[in-house]
Amino acid sequence: MLRRLFIVCMVCLFFASFACVTAPQEAEANPQEEQKTIVLGFSQLGSESAWRNGNSRSIQEAAERYGIQLMFKNALQKQENQIKAIRSFIAYQVDVIVFAPIVEDGWDNVLAEAKEAGIPVLLCDRYVNVKDESLFAGFIGSDFVEEGRRAAQFLLDRTRYFDAPVRIVELTGTPGSSPMQGRAEGFRELLANNPKYEIVQTISGDFLRSKGKEKMIELLRSVPNIDVLFSHNDSMTLGAIEAIEEAGLRPGKDIIIISVDGEQAAIDAIRAGKINCVVECTPLMGDRVMELAILLAMGQPIPRKTYNIERVFTEYDDLTLVGERGY
Repeated sequence: MLRRLFIVCMVCLFFASFACVTAPQEAEANPQEEQKTIVLGFSQLGSESAWRNGNSRSIQEAAERYGIQLMFKNALQKQENQIKAIRSFIAYQVDVIVFAPIVEDGWDNVLAEAKEAGIPVLLCDRYVNVKDESLFAGFIGSDFVEEGRRAAQFLLDRTRYFDAPVRIVELTGTPGSSPMQGRAEGFRELLANNPKYEIVQTISGDFLRSKGKEKMIELLRSVPNIDVLFSHNDSMTLGAIEAIEEAGLRPGKDIIIISVDGEQAAIDAIRAGKINCVVECTPLMGDRVMELAILLAMGQPIPRKTYNIERVFTEYDDLTLVGERGY
């Protein structure tokens, strides 16, 4: 009897000591206590402007601050390069895909592939046109239609007491892109019911400074008596200013100039009297992108649209209060 009791006690002691030894090891191996690094694939559409380069830096610096592993690919202004980049992110099995689409159409197939792979997609800066909107989780960027409205509102205020018709030329961005379409729509919306305002010619400068100058030269040759230039981004505007000055005219005086973006060079041009108004479209959205990406990686819902907080800079403002733009 005593012998049996002794054996039972020894067995219990053995298992108790085994549990004490193994428990800490099991705790160390518990995957729930290991912090997984989020991998984010980002496809940037290009590096065509100071705005775009500022946007890239904002994304890259924010990823580093948030401890997110960033796979960054520059599409060099080609949609096929973006599609290849997104497919490479899918093959790598990143946690989240973010991209700034160069145009709105042509994304259905590749985004369906991302959805099938279980990878959430966040649109950055520009929107897409797809049959199934569940192919992407959300959008972060600017309200382009509102930007167009703000540009038109400045023009209405600035020319309120003009008696003669106001003749406007428009330099648009990349055809088929959401900024181009939204800014054009909002601008026309506010001017539509006032016959004093006429958009006499619209031409694409593809968001490029060189094309902005080239197309403005064409406009100055083909359109007499230009009163206003509405340019869809600062890079084109700065190129157009060169063309206007070379033609012997004074930008900001002989021609009212309204631009969109808010690059440092454009703010400086307002100070110099060469631009009358710049509607801000900030590229500095890196932190917000990372916050949304973390929620998506955790399987959490995000707002369908997240708009940046932006302002309008005009010739009437005290621009000494505006700090360095960083782009």
